[in-house]
Amino acid sequence: MNARRITLLLCTAETLGMAGFALFAALLPQFQVLWGLSNTEAGWIGGGFFLGYMLAVPVLTGLTDRHDARLIYLWAMLLTAVASAGFVFADGFWSALLWRVLAGIGLAGTYMPGLKALSERIDGASQSRAIAFYTASFGLGTALSFTLSGELAKLGGWQVPALLSGACALLAWALVYWGLAPKPVVAHTPRNLLDLAPLKSRAVLAYCLAYAMHNLELFALRAWLVAFVVFSGHFQGVDPWLSGTWVAMLATLIGMPSSILGNELALRFGRQRWLIGVMLASALLAVVVGLGAALPFWVMLVLVLLYAVTVTADSASLTAGLVSVAPASHRGAAMALYSCTGFTGAFLGPLLFGVTLDALGDQQLLGWWAAFALMGLLLTLGPLALWWAGRGQEGSGRL
Repeated sequence: MNARRITLLLCTAETLGMAGFALFAALLPQFQVLWGLSNTEAGWIGGGFFLGYMLAVPVLTGLTDRHDARLIYLWAMLLTAVASAGFVFADGFWSALLWRVLAGIGLAGTYMPGLKALSERIDGASQSRAIAFYTASFGLGTALSFTLSGELAKLGGWQVPALLSGACALLAWALVYWGLAPKPVVAHTPRNLLDLAPLKSRAVLAYCLAYAMHNLELFALRAWLVAFVVFSGHFQGVDPWLSGTWVAMLATLIGMPSSILGNELALRFGRQRWLIGVMLASALLAVVVGLGAALPFWVMLVLVLLYAVTVTADSASLTAGLVSVAPASHRGAAMALYSCTGFTGAFLGPLLFGVTLDALGDQQLLGWWAAFALMGLLLTLGPLALWWAGRGQEGSGRL
């Protein structure tokens, strides 16, 4: 099976498996009315998905160093199908939270293990490109999940997208079961289930920190962009000719080709040089973009979209870089650490952004400028980490 077919297979399965990813978020107002949920309870259900992911990913991804990643993937995709379709039995806070936690565990056993299965079956430059497409497919799956959940719920209620997302996960399972051949696991020295060996690698730690800062910036932008567009309209006393939702959608979609192209440029110019350059450029744009609220709307839109490009241009290259520097014997453990640190950044970004707005005022230009600027300042930790790791591996050509 050639590299293109494997990449297409796993990208398609990933997209199908994420059909239920945004089910609760897309229909949040409806669920709040239906079950009488407070905002805090709704937040717990929404966050329960990522809670399940964070708790399970170190174990499930680490297991891929001892078992074929395909096997972990298949079991987790079955759990995804059950959790997605099982959401139709949710009738309140606790049951909904349980199903979303289970769905998060399912993603923990499919996303990174799927990436491991892909990287183990492809070598060389094709591996880096395959990882770029696989990473970009996460955004495609997210976007389609929002559309699927919102539109199908209009036709037959929220149970319809829940059931269909379960069916999509089963289809993803079938594609991988029949389309991806098993691969024997190379025997390595026995180790603990929670493997801490990657902590000894300077390069692995650098990529993990850089990924955490990348996610901190990315998810802060996605969480607050709509509100920023609304603030811009209020600040100037005009109604933007493009709604915040459409701006956010454009910013999300532009990230997919940006991520893939960014990886191609990293292959051409050198991964460390590219990542340091694009992350520093993004940090500089972050200092400027918050002031866009005071500029004509089209100028602000250009700034936001340009910022969205720099925010995502390092995504696939970071993941490909982590795979390239992680020792084969500990690659699963390294990917587990990478994923955990990344989702820690994803949690902290929107939170720190909101804290800054509360401290300096969400109706003040200073507050928005400071919040974006803080994201840019924290992002610089990523390039610093990569530079530090590069100093420790001069001449190795691996970073």
